[in-house]
Amino acid sequence: MEGEWGGGGEPGGAGKPGGGMVLCVRIFGGGLFVWVAIGLMAVAGCGNDGKDAAVTANTNGPSYLALGDSYTIGESVEEAERFPNQLAGLAKWAKPLIIARTGWTTSELSAGIDAAQQAGELRADGYDRVTLLIGVNNQYRGGPTAVDLAKSVEVFRPELKALVKRAVGFARGDQRHVVIVSIPDWGVMPFGKASGRPDISAQIDAFNEVCHAEARAAGVGFVDVTAISRKALDQPELVAGDGLHPSGEQYRLWAEALVHSDAAMPTAATQPGK
Repeated sequence: MEGEWGGGGEPGGAGKPGGGMVLCVRIFGGGLFVWVAIGLMAVAGCGNDGKDAAVTANTNGPSYLALGDSYTIGESVEEAERFPNQLAGLAKWAKPLIIARTGWTTSELSAGIDAAQQAGELRADGYDRVTLLIGVNNQYRGGPTAVDLAKSVEVFRPELKALVKRAVGFARGDQRHVVIVSIPDWGVMPFGKASGRPDISAQIDAFNEVCHAEARAAGVGFVDVTAISRKALDQPELVAGDGLHPSGEQYRLWAEALVHSDAAMPTAATQPGK
């Protein structure tokens, strides 16, 4: 696909990080949902990990909808350090509307989108940019064996396909404006290494194969941040204080990879203003 995510200045939507603007984020259920029952994490608190996000408000920038789970809502980092916020700042987009919650699977994200629509939180005229990052909780809940993996992938594939279709709809039917972000590898994090599950990285790869295949089938972009996440194995500054999630610095690297990707979207200059 031609062009880049980067570039801004054309009108197109809602508010964006920085500049004392109102946060356009929906965190369902009120506050943070900790995966104690699931067993995947124990939050150690929300710190200011990594660099502070250096972003400039652009209220007239392209509108942006970010769909996902804890990686999209930025568990254990500050609001400005979330990857959608940093991405919007780098690309000069409007502040993102985030529909995400820690612990969500594909089916739970779909239900969250339904709730946001019923609450009238989504723009009736759609979005100029949409990202989708989902699947780590499908992988985790699926279990450690090869049979578990096959079963969980079998459920994941059609649910992801349906979410991609919804994402394209939110992008006004233009698949060039939608990107699937790969699932990061929590197996390299301190929590993952201590989990006793040596299968994590291989299972993440299997789920990402599905993500990449569905991106190709739908004609949407696909950006790999998994390789970046694996640098956390020997770069502790890429790990948030909870020992499981990415730090703000890692999210900055994701945002840079996304904004410079030529497999994602046309530049803002090619987008119609609203």
